[in-house]
Amino acid sequence: MAAMSSPEGSWEDEYMQSHEDFTYEDQQSLLEECKHVFASKDCIMEPVVHGYVRKYLEASGIPEEFVQLLAENYTGTAQAANLLADWLIVAGCDVSEVQDMVECHLKDMILKHFDPKKADSIFTAAEQTPDWIEAMIAHPPWRKLFYELAEKNPDCLLLNFSIKLISDAGYQAEIGSMSSACNQIEVFARILKTSLTNYISQRNENESIIKEIARAACHGKHTYLFTQYLLSYLSKTTKNGAFLKRLSQELQEAAVKSGHDVWNIAFSLNGGSAHPAIAASLTSMLSRKQLNPGDITTLYKAYSSQDAPTVELLRIPLFLDLLVNSLFKPGTHINPEHKSKYTYILGYSTSVYETWKGDTRVAICKDELKGTVQAIDRVHSVCSREIGGTLQLSSEVGMLYQCIRYPVVAMGILRWVEECLSGNNYLKVMTDSTPLHLVLLDEVSTCHPIQHPLVLKLLIKLFTASYPGLETLVELEFKKTILDRLVHMLSRGYVIPVVQFIRNCMESQLTDISLIRHFVTEVLEMIAPPYSREFVNIFLPIVKNDSITGILRNADKKDDVSKFLLHCEAS
Repeated sequence: MAAMSSPEGSWEDEYMQSHEDFTYEDQQSLLEECKHVFASKDCIMEPVVHGYVRKYLEASGIPEEFVQLLAENYTGTAQAANLLADWLIVAGCDVSEVQDMVECHLKDMILKHFDPKKADSIFTAAEQTPDWIEAMIAHPPWRKLFYELAEKNPDCLLLNFSIKLISDAGYQAEIGSMSSACNQIEVFARILKTSLTNYISQRNENESIIKEIARAACHGKHTYLFTQYLLSYLSKTTKNGAFLKRLSQELQEAAVKSGHDVWNIAFSLNGGSAHPAIAASLTSMLSRKQLNPGDITTLYKAYSSQDAPTVELLRIPLFLDLLVNSLFKPGTHINPEHKSKYTYILGYSTSVYETWKGDTRVAICKDELKGTVQAIDRVHSVCSREIGGTLQLSSEVGMLYQCIRYPVVAMGILRWVEECLSGNNYLKVMTDSTPLHLVLLDEVSTCHPIQHPLVLKLLIKLFTASYPGLETLVELEFKKTILDRLVHMLSRGYVIPVVQFIRNCMESQLTDISLIRHFVTEVLEMIAPPYSREFVNIFLPIVKNDSITGILRNADKKDDVSKFLLHCEAS
């Protein structure tokens, strides 16, 4: 193993505060300076010792004296460490394991004793990039050390320069959302490019990538504006426009959650500067996170006119959430004089399609507007009632099924179902183990595949909740009904996330075995080979679990469990 120098000693304090070439008029002073360095611990192991020996000899120093000083102050810390490492290898430890052990200890020592001022003095005194920095950034563990140091010392010049070198070397994916990287626009641009490329290539709304981009973008005003402007430009000029628009909205939501006011930037990028009254009304409601009739009336007048502003101004997730809550949350009351304005704005923002040629709007398609507004109004009349109100099955239930085909209404139904079955509200609607609210989720899953993640999230929330107001058997039947909804989602093509949730339930051992058995039984009755490798890897351990499927197996192995296991073994 390579020799290591001791982090201890005081010679570096003197050296870091001096220049490489000394110009002393007093020769004796130079000799004393060199002797002081030679007397430091393990000085002979340091690369600067050669320069001091040369200066000492040029100043007519006595060779025997500096040899004696170097010998007396040699403790061999690095050699002792190497010897100990060799002993560990002889004792049977793996070489790579020993190397990792030494590197980890050295890294801990550096993190503990690192002084950014001393590091900067070395950096500013050097005429070119120190060779040891380039050698270190070629080694993954030392790059990680630079990242940790840079996070703790964001103003250190040496570390900021090292991060730039790491970025130049092509390791942007490792750097992520570090403060030092975000402060350097060149480095930040490379990191953002790498993250956007990964985001687009995966096409599955990877939450970790979105969070990483959001952290970097929300580091400061300059990074947020840079990112949003880039996304705005790319969304209008590339084939991945809608995908990047969604990412822009995610960043906007993350910034708002962090307490930042980003609405001026949002409206300056989507055409709000051409409609200051619209931008002012939206900013007022978004800042307070509350709708008001005056601002809604302003929007209604603008969007019901012949020359309506661009619909993009309305398509802000937070604003749409406020509208959905006001129209579909049980117990909400809107002034009857203004209700039609609320429904019109929500319908307009979710159904109108615009055709653009460059910066010019050439067409507005409102074919779905009337039907959407009517559907929102009809479903609002049901959902706005106090929880526990009865439904007239022959008319209202059929109307709900008919209106669910509109995506915005389906979103409203989801919000309504969540509210009705959350907290203690479930006691008001649990007339049997299969309330109508859950059955409606099947229709949402059928009509709107893009809403599958939202439906699954709601079902998981309901399944993992406790219901102290219900008897044990009633609660089990209710949760079986929820599992039936999950099985239906699986039948609609949303397979892996559903099965993965059940796998997590099995591994956590917090779910009644009979519920998991019910799910497995329903799924095995429905599926048939061939199966994807990903599905088998997740579902097979559940089926193999004897406590879950043991009582479902027959001696003749003609049952569904045995058939599935035999097929998996054969393939």
